[in-house]
Amino acid sequence: MNALDLLKERGFVKQITFEDDLYKAFDEGMVPFYIGFDPTADSLHIGHYIPIMAMAHLQKAGHKPYALMGGGTGMIGDPSGKSDLRKVLTVEDIDSNVAKIKQQMSHFLDFDESKENCAVIVNNADWLRSLNYIDFLRDVGALFSVNRMLTAECYKQRLERGLTFLEFNYMLMQSYDFLELNHRYGVKLQCGGDDQWSNMLSGADLIRRKDHVDAFALTFQLLLTHDGRKMGKTEKGALWLDPNKCSPYDFYQYWRNVDDQDVEKCLGLLTFLPMDEVRRLGALKDSAINEAKRVLAYEVTKNVHGEEEARKAQQAAEALFGGGALAGSVPTTEVSAEELAADARLLAWVAKVGLCKSNGEARKTIQGGGLYVGEDKVTDVDFAITPEMLEGEGLLVRKGKKSYHRFVKK
Repeated sequence: MNALDLLKERGFVKQITFEDDLYKAFDEGMVPFYIGFDPTADSLHIGHYIPIMAMAHLQKAGHKPYALMGGGTGMIGDPSGKSDLRKVLTVEDIDSNVAKIKQQMSHFLDFDESKENCAVIVNNADWLRSLNYIDFLRDVGALFSVNRMLTAECYKQRLERGLTFLEFNYMLMQSYDFLELNHRYGVKLQCGGDDQWSNMLSGADLIRRKDHVDAFALTFQLLLTHDGRKMGKTEKGALWLDPNKCSPYDFYQYWRNVDDQDVEKCLGLLTFLPMDEVRRLGALKDSAINEAKRVLAYEVTKNVHGEEEARKAQQAAEALFGGGALAGSVPTTEVSAEELAADARLLAWVAKVGLCKSNGEARKTIQGGGLYVGEDKVTDVDFAITPEMLEGEGLLVRKGKKSYHRFVKK
């Protein structure tokens, strides 16, 4: 199967430039391609996972991925989809984030240098931080129309609120990345989320106008629910790929509880399961769809955190929902006798560990009948934890049907 058809079948593709020519390029041999990642945090999150999976599929199909770390563009910040100016990070923060993201990337891509299509990590700091601004303006800036840039989707929202000249340069920087990667490594395709379409068009156009060679842009679907809401937001914030920011158990539970209508799409985009199996699982109805959700949660957690953590998370979830013994991967907090003496209120502790956002929300949850200790509904807003409750396997607290936390003796 042509790599483009593979991505289409799994639901990745949103927009393509010169589609017929790109089909031909994939048919003729290995296509070097890249995806950029701005190091605005020290971990990737689930929004990065779609491009990463697409990279992995393309590499398995024989094409060569370049993961571009934005050590240079990260000093400006991408205005796409942002209503306010991004926080300007220090060089030290950016370089630290780049190092951590590089480590995460190794879980998904094959970096074996003995293979022709081995993955390569590059950093645009290597050419952007030392760039001569006058030379850049003469060489690249002269090929950009300000009128056309102002119509780009990535700038529209910011134009209404105020777009800095710093951010206005971002499109030129990203386009220059594509040009530089083309010159250094023969990269001819840029991929990314559909919110990057304007920037990616500009990069492909720059190469074609300046060097008169083929260059392509391919965007992927954003990870949205069936009714258009962005996926990957939890009560505790973003769904991070770092286990220290989002435990494998919480990560597993997120996918275990997706809406029935989103299961087949997520199986296609987020796992390596054959499409026949994806369609079989996606066709399950009513209570049988839970089988598909278990497979989805296990496969995505395995890809991100490894098979052992996925198995532990699955066992923990099944033990909890089935009323069995507790497993070690349930989020757990140790509580000392001194801490209980200072404040033993359950509502304070569930707020402290993030099961509820605040004491006020915890109070409302109790009053609404949504908080449980073990299998018993908490009805008293002044319910207090005693030291005895923390003995043995500890105190299991549940919010609603999906969120758990365990308190044990320190």
